[in-house]
Amino acid sequence: MTLEVPLETPDPAPVLLRHEGPLAFLTLNRPGRLNAVSLPLYNDLAAVLQELGNDPAVRAVVITGAGRAFCVGADLKAHGEAEPTREERRRYAETGQRVHRALQTLSKPVVAAVNGHAIGAGLELALSCDVIVVADEAKLRFPELALGTFVGGGLTYTLMQRVGVCRAKELVLLAEFFDGKEAARIGLVNRCVPTAEVLVSATTLAERLAAMAPVPLALAKQLFDHAWHQNAEAALKRETEALLRCMETSDWREGIEAFHERREPRFTGS
Repeated sequence: MTLEVPLETPDPAPVLLRHEGPLAFLTLNRPGRLNAVSLPLYNDLAAVLQELGNDPAVRAVVITGAGRAFCVGADLKAHGEAEPTREERRRYAETGQRVHRALQTLSKPVVAAVNGHAIGAGLELALSCDVIVVADEAKLRFPELALGTFVGGGLTYTLMQRVGVCRAKELVLLAEFFDGKEAARIGLVNRCVPTAEVLVSATTLAERLAAMAPVPLALAKQLFDHAWHQNAEAALKRETEALLRCMETSDWREGIEAFHERREPRFTGS
């Protein structure tokens, strides 16, 4: 049996956390606003990601949206209702960036289940995850420049890493809509499936990741994170250090024994 656990925020909770075995499911929970981001939502995400990072029982994370959208980005209606102060703007922007960095550096793999529209900051949240499964008919867009604002979440490197400089500039500068099928075609996402299959597909991938040895997974995330900021010699050195670290774990021995015994390994993270 699973249990929905809202974080300690005003009702309704902008983020829901559910545990299912080694998996943690995060649901953006503002369906009335199509899960548009807000400071409380960012604060909740920051808190729960820290919690999950410290929980050895959690081996993989799935993040999705409540209702018919994944996340349509900034809550422009709320922005138009009151003029924020300079300090409020800075707090909002910096908190959002902190959440993205927490997703990117979390020691556990994160799968984005993009069940519907993902616009601006919403699509940027997905790109901060390790694996993305998107609904084929989902509408996607980076509208910031067309609205006189700017991108965030590390998009200037996450997008380029996935689709290259030429395509990244096109998507951001022209700010055009595209769908899940196109996102898969250009390599922006890992899987494109019908809407009804998004969460199932994402969960299947998360289960496969959760069965892997946690230490090599965490090290792989770290090394890929550094890949764009190092030369070949530095990469080789980091890989050697990572290999030696893995060889010190009991999971390394378990992997070898499982291979010789022709069975699935049972990794414990130790």
